[in-house]
Amino acid sequence: MKSLDSFYQDITEGSTVDPNSLLPNDIQKEIGHFNVFDIKELLERMKGKPGMPYDRRAYYKISLIRGHNKAEYADKVIEIEKQGLLFATPKIPYNYLPQDTNQGGQFCVFTSEFLSKSKSGIDLDELPIFASDGYPIFQLSDEEVEEVALIFKKIQKEINSDYIYKYDLIRNYVAELIHFGQKLQPITALYSKHNSAARVSSLFAELLERQFPIESPNQRLELRTAKDFAARLSVHVNHLNKVLKENTGKTTTELISNRLTNEAKILLKQTDWNISEIAYSLGFEELAHFSNFFKKQTSFTPIAFRS
Repeated sequence: MKSLDSFYQDITEGSTVDPNSLLPNDIQKEIGHFNVFDIKELLERMKGKPGMPYDRRAYYKISLIRGHNKAEYADKVIEIEKQGLLFATPKIPYNYLPQDTNQGGQFCVFTSEFLSKSKSGIDLDELPIFASDGYPIFQLSDEEVEEVALIFKKIQKEINSDYIYKYDLIRNYVAELIHFGQKLQPITALYSKHNSAARVSSLFAELLERQFPIESPNQRLELRTAKDFAARLSVHVNHLNKVLKENTGKTTTELISNRLTNEAKILLKQTDWNISEIAYSLGFEELAHFSNFFKKQTSFTPIAFRS
């Protein structure tokens, strides 16, 4: 899960901008975190860097997106043809990928502490807009996009003000964005249930392969089990297993084990790392567990395979 610290590091990496300079100068810990950004300015700053990763974030995000984009949200791919409003929650991995160079808009990021029920009267976990089974990406008309842009303009103006109660006011503006979104009809997902299953398979394969190659004994796999992958994809582990079995003929555990075995063979033959280091990098807590796993997969012990 990408933290707020990682987010600020990413948007300032390679520049002379101090990440702390982007924080509101009077935000206090007891307030929670809130900030607002201009997408066009951010894209200019991050020019040449990799696109937004498909991942979960440790914060909420509301984005007014101007331009042709494709959003990947859990197991859905949703096209934003011209302009859209996206509501992202820490529960669900997502990204959106620009399909042209004419991009703009604004987005705000905030923590649950900022919009806590005691401060705002809003229970984020009960809002339909942030439900894990919804379609929280909405197509906007030209008129609607101007209404949303006006709310973001008020947020931007307020965050730079000296008004002592400005964060209370900003919470009201965020609530206005949320209610605006909940009144809209969702964009239809591009894929049917059949293709949705294929999408889950594709995302699983991408998440699995993204962890390789292992290039250092200090590098360690984050996703090791079917449960790990299901949680990252925000699907039930039984559903993931069913989808992969239908699409690949193998279970989730079999696919993970096969990839781990292939990497283990490479590390045993092509590095001088000791076997404990290899076991650790592949996510095994005990050397004996790795040895038993490898022998079950290959009929060789790691030592015998290496010799």
